[in-house]
Order: sequence, then C-alpha cells, then structure tokens
Amino acid sequence: MRNGFRRAGRGRLLILAIVAAQAIPVAALAAGPSGRTSMVEVTGVEDEDMLKMRAGPGTGYRVIVGLPNGTVLRNHGCNRVGGTPWCKVSLREARGLTGYVSGHYLTGN
Repeated sequence: MRNGFRRAGRGRLLILAIVAAQAIPVAALAAGPSGRTSMVEVTGVEDEDMLKMRAGPGTGYRVIVGLPNGTVLRNHGCNRVGGTPWCKVSLREARGLTGYVSGHYLTGN
C-alpha cells in the first residue's frame, strides 16, 4: 500500500475512469462563462408535486424545500451523478437558501 491506496488491477482502474467520467459538468445546464450564475426556471413537475431541493447531489440527501413549477432559481453549476445532472441552485429572492435539484426539471439560460 502506497500513499494510502491499494494497488488495483487494470479492471478496477477502468471502472474508476468510467465513474470519474460521470462527474463531467453538464454543459447545457452549467453556470455561464467564468463561473457566473444563470437564471433557470422549474418546469415539468407534476401538478400536485414539487421539485425537491436537497442538501446534496442525489436522492439520498435530505429534502430542504419543495419547489413548484415557475420557481426561478440561480444555477451555480451542474455535475452528472450517476445518470442525473444535479445542479447547485439558490432561490432568486433568497440567495442564502441553497441546495441541489435535478437538472431534468430546469429550463432557461
């Protein structure tokens, strides 16, 4: 064991490379040039449901708040986790309220 890492075979290295590739930013939903935020809107949520803003990028994180269609958010950037783009967002009118939402329900710049 060197530097705290076990030596792994080539098969494990390939799996790590595939997992690492999943973390590539989602260009269509990522923050604008120079890391600036962009404004997005929640769309496509069922009528009686809300988009869940979570404490982290995945369904295993606690829900902070539910967001109905039409909610405007500041998008601070997205990364793909598994097969889902998770975007770090904050409310337009309450910038201190930040969390992560599925990028599948965001439209806009």
